Amino acid sequence: MQQSNFASSETTFVEFRRKVQDSELLAVGVSQLLREIHFTGRVSVVVQNGTVLKSGYEEGYFTRKDDRRLT
Repeated sequence: MQQSNFASSETTFVEFRRKVQDSELLAVGVSQLLREIHFTGRVSVVVQNGTVLKSGYEEGYFTRKDDRRLT
């Protein structure tokens, strides 16, 4: 039983990682809204134990130099 739970958790995490890599984190409706308003910026979400604790956004244009600073 414990091994099947581990395998299920691992499969779920792999799917989560795939969605992050493929930029599929936002619901279709939110993605459409961002395109409609031509949003340029960053959206951040803080999650703990599967619950969203905080979310926010920064508007503006970013250079490559700014992007590297975050990683």
